[in-house]
Amino acid sequence: MSTDPGVSRVSRQEFDALFASVRTWGRWAAADRGAWNRVTPDHVRRAAALVRDGTAVPLGLPWNTRSGPDNSRPALHYMSDLGDVEAPEPATYKDFLGVDYHGKAVSHLDALSHVAYLGQLYEGHVAQEVIGAAGARFGSVAALGPLVTKGVLLDLPAVLGVDWLKPGQPVHAGDVAAAERALGVTVDDGCAVLVRSGRFRRRRKLGPWDVDAASAGLHVDAVPLLAERGVSLLGADGDSDLRPSPVEGIHSPVHVLAVAAMGVPLLDNLDLEALSAACAGAGRYEFMIVVAPLNVPGGTGSPVNPVALL
Repeated sequence: MSTDPGVSRVSRQEFDALFASVRTWGRWAAADRGAWNRVTPDHVRRAAALVRDGTAVPLGLPWNTRSGPDNSRPALHYMSDLGDVEAPEPATYKDFLGVDYHGKAVSHLDALSHVAYLGQLYEGHVAQEVIGAAGARFGSVAALGPLVTKGVLLDLPAVLGVDWLKPGQPVHAGDVAAAERALGVTVDDGCAVLVRSGRFRRRRKLGPWDVDAASAGLHVDAVPLLAERGVSLLGADGDSDLRPSPVEGIHSPVHVLAVAAMGVPLLDNLDLEALSAACAGAGRYEFMIVVAPLNVPGGTGSPVNPVALL
């Protein structure tokens, strides 16, 4: 892995060729679900066989109501009932939650309506024609439903023997293959790939920073490998994208390739620290993962707290 600022720049022409090479448009009848169509009951049974000691590891961040360099839109949480209104027993206590969850501070799922490239969503739907004030009529998170499949943790700091990857450090295709070998895992058909950079270990040690300006993440040259393996889901403790972007004029090229070209939903801002420790303790980096986004008709995604089961 390199931190050389001049490493592997990609032109728009090269990127467009890459987009065309990984595109899966027209492959599935239930196009709203994209790559989740890959996961069959056999995949679920395979994932269930990976649950051996019964350890359940949640991957979602705490609800983040504090503004900061990596949280420009804090979530809302306030009490709407403090049990102080006279009424028959029992007293009740209620609260309100609200969030603009896309961004860097909330663990969330990106549905297929979240990303358009050159005006088109996955399957070539014109974004302005199918998304309006009432939400998305194609690629809604409600179309996805839950996902249960095999998960693979590519724990890059563990492979490299470091605490974390440096902000701006790229993860290339060769790094993905090397991590598979080192961790004894195989990225294969229908699986969910989680990429750990150590972002939250670094944040807890050194404090927050502007992750839009500099984040470790996948270089676009890693995407064809994931496409060839037939993954159903991609997630990370960042948002999967390397920042600054290596592609001229495109700030989130991995989002474009995964969501708009391949139909692969993304999990952003996962806390993978506990999972890293659990996998190291168990001596294995494959597990069952359960992802159940909120059933929001027209939603472009959902806050989510995925669970890994070892």
